[in-house]
Amino acid sequence: MTVQIRQLATHDANFDAAFQQVLHWSEATDHAIEQRVGEIIADVRARGDAAVLEYTERFDGLKASAVSELEIPRSELQAALESLSPVRRRALEAAAERVRDYHQRQLDVAGRSWSYRDADGTLLGQKVTPLDRVGIYVPGGKAQYPSSVLMSAVPAKVAGVGEIIMVVPTPGGERNAMVLAAAAVAGVDRAFTLGGAQAVAALAYGTATVPAVDKITGPGNAYVASAKRRVFGKVGIDMIAGPSEILVLADGSTPPDWVAMDLFSQAEHDELAQSILLCPDAAYIARVKEAIDRLLPDMPRRDTIRASLEGRGALILTRSMEEACEISNRIAPEHLEVSSNDPHRWEPLLRHAGAIFLGAFTSESLGDYCAGPNHVLPTSGTARFSSPLGVYDFQKRSSLIEVSEAGAQVLGTIAAELAYSEGLQAHARAAEMRLKS
Repeated sequence: MTVQIRQLATHDANFDAAFQQVLHWSEATDHAIEQRVGEIIADVRARGDAAVLEYTERFDGLKASAVSELEIPRSELQAALESLSPVRRRALEAAAERVRDYHQRQLDVAGRSWSYRDADGTLLGQKVTPLDRVGIYVPGGKAQYPSSVLMSAVPAKVAGVGEIIMVVPTPGGERNAMVLAAAAVAGVDRAFTLGGAQAVAALAYGTATVPAVDKITGPGNAYVASAKRRVFGKVGIDMIAGPSEILVLADGSTPPDWVAMDLFSQAEHDELAQSILLCPDAAYIARVKEAIDRLLPDMPRRDTIRASLEGRGALILTRSMEEACEISNRIAPEHLEVSSNDPHRWEPLLRHAGAIFLGAFTSESLGDYCAGPNHVLPTSGTARFSSPLGVYDFQKRSSLIEVSEAGAQVLGTIAAELAYSEGLQAHARAAEMRLKS
């Protein structure tokens, strides 16, 4: 099974044009979806529970006489956990513990309040407080992602969020035991079998049954993404994620089958996912291509992998590993594997990536499930200016200012002068009234 994946070389005269074609992804808004989502949100705001019930029946085939019937009791979450096989339960709990430990360390380093006093005795600082309530959206239907439950709920819990509300669509009423078990392990407080734009609207504006939250996190389809975009401002959101991406920087020292499978690991998500290999060794690239063709027929999701690799994948021959790092920074990938004997040689050159996986044994899939860092990562080049989901996303910061009498004498003069320059006399007078003279 030969895969027609693009093969490029940076020394070719037309490389830049071909490279831009690889990176191109149309994120044009589907106006029909946008219009429908706008109508759903407006309807949920106006009619609350009644609208939620109607859309849940229409889109998920789930009929209920009250939204309270769509809430999953915590006893059912715990029962789902207890129903798992011992091996699967241990895996889920071990993953949760590693994610918890990582985010606890993140909290200790970057999530604490701090203050200091200057020479005049003025106190300055920052007060860090958790959000009161957050909503986490968990995809349902074609795919079930218990790992997404852990990655949203665990850092929220570590941050000290008061209440975590989970929504998960259950088409036809089928509830996934692993998702419910993950909610139990992660400490979700309330869970509803709701999905789509109506679930996002219910979380953002609240209904008689579903409480309004302060922030919504978690992935979803085009309707969910559109709804999150529309309610931003009323609530916070984590990000609007594009298709999944992996970029592998290889020096030729890793078994080519490993690299081929790592490229598959993102390509199997969907046809728009992107998998790219950058390597200065032409013979090694040929071996990876051979591995791709040989391994693909045995993959259950081979049709999706093929479509992804042929549509948006690339094997790129670079002049050097240094040039590969430069190109990586231009891409700013979601997942970046440094598949090298000496990954720490190249890591300082890498500025833009959602997550960096160092060394041949560090497959991206370990990060997806159990390494510890969050797998909710910036996509579509947004790693140039944004970060993985973390404890800091479930906190807010307030500045602390306590000016001493002595400090008021210094700061008042400065503030008054600047206020007069802006024509704001009341500002200036408020500062001057505290001056001794």
